[in-house]
Amino acid sequence: MVNAELAGRTALVTGAASGIGAACARRLAAAGAYVVVVDVSADGAAAVAAEVGGRAVPLDLAEPDRVADLDCDVDIVVNNAGRQHVAPVPEFPPEEFGGLLRLMLETPFRIVRAALPHMYARGWGRIVNVSSVHGLRASAYKAGYVAAKHGLEGLSKVVAVEAAGHGVTCNCVNPGYVRTPLVERQIADQARAYGIPEDEVVDRVLLARSPTKRLAEPAEVAELVAYLCGPHAGLVTGASFTLDGGWTAL
Repeated sequence: MVNAELAGRTALVTGAASGIGAACARRLAAAGAYVVVVDVSADGAAAVAAEVGGRAVPLDLAEPDRVADLDCDVDIVVNNAGRQHVAPVPEFPPEEFGGLLRLMLETPFRIVRAALPHMYARGWGRIVNVSSVHGLRASAYKAGYVAAKHGLEGLSKVVAVEAAGHGVTCNCVNPGYVRTPLVERQIADQARAYGIPEDEVVDRVLLARSPTKRLAEPAEVAELVAYLCGPHAGLVTGASFTLDGGWTAL
């Protein structure tokens, strides 16, 4: 165990069967939290929950109504579930655009809405929304993802303002490209969109605007999430924290 500063706290992490979500589940558990592992993959959620001594909840959060099936009486929420679709705006399927907003904006809203009463009652809570550099900057062919993440930024600030008097913080973390299944699945789509070979996508597209020429690791994101969830971060709220290799510095 790294420390026990989150002992007695319960954390709900979405999209936690792999990538950033799984790394967050591991890091929060190492800090003493009991972790509820939520993911559309039942097997993946069960494996991570068994690893961290938590509880698995297989759930498709692409359907926001399913949030009603979650027990959101928790101390920590990490909204991480997401997906991507790459296409020019004239070819972007409206149903896909709506689906991205439901999963990455409406579902986090519903989870936070359900979690706040418990947090308010306890006088303590931590909400971390895994946004993206695309919550702060745009890229071609990602209308749905960029729109959802920009909306998540605004939602997070509203929650931070409303919750400030209740001992509850709300922040965003904004990674650039992270070595996750989500990013790996983008490579073929980006190759088609840009008309280049797949083995050139990382350098020529994904990292083209990053001064630091490497992908982030999920564990690096999880360290920042853990800091924001800690007892020492009570005055850190309404903020967005980049892990983008200098992308937004340009």
